[in-house]
Amino acid sequence: MSEFLKLSANSLRGKPVAMSDFAGKAVLVVNTASKCGFTPQYAGLEALYQKYKDQGLVILGFPCNQFGGQEPGGVTEIEQTCLINYGVSFPMFEKIDVNGPSAHPIYDFLTRRLSGWFGRRIKWNFTKFLVGRNGEPLKRFAPTAKPAALEPSIRVLWGCRNRAGHIFLPLVGNCPPYFPLIVKGFGTTPCVLYPHNAL
Repeated sequence: MSEFLKLSANSLRGKPVAMSDFAGKAVLVVNTASKCGFTPQYAGLEALYQKYKDQGLVILGFPCNQFGGQEPGGVTEIEQTCLINYGVSFPMFEKIDVNGPSAHPIYDFLTRRLSGWFGRRIKWNFTKFLVGRNGEPLKRFAPTAKPAALEPSIRVLWGCRNRAGHIFLPLVGNCPPYFPLIVKGFGTTPCVLYPHNAL
């Protein structure tokens, strides 16, 4: 079992949640805040969750007050922002630290495995980590990355059909990222094979 799947965190209401509960799912971990310029990303994250949750995506939101004091409230205030203002239905967790000696073990693990442009430290709210179905961290996204821009990286984690019925599958190779190859390899169904380096 991967290190990530051995970790746990408390839900927003204080209930322990094991990351092993999400084994076999693609996990997007996001540090959030209610009074940030990026707070409207909640809407995009919820849209992403609704679009892919039945195919195995789960989004985990971790409120944090380490950046400009932009998450000052308690459980009630955070729920107000998430549930009422943005209709968030994906799991939200207790407010935590993501940097420093008090950083939550999940963030200690993720930042050790995936550094940003300026090192391990989380630079701001709404930094995103994509974790594969086996619990291995795959990619880190900057706060400025809009949720919709994460879709190509998420789609390659499983076979997803688009509206034309094409199947998205990982492909190991040196093809340009996000440039699909159309082949007929599964009966008469054309397949879209994304290169592995699209992750």
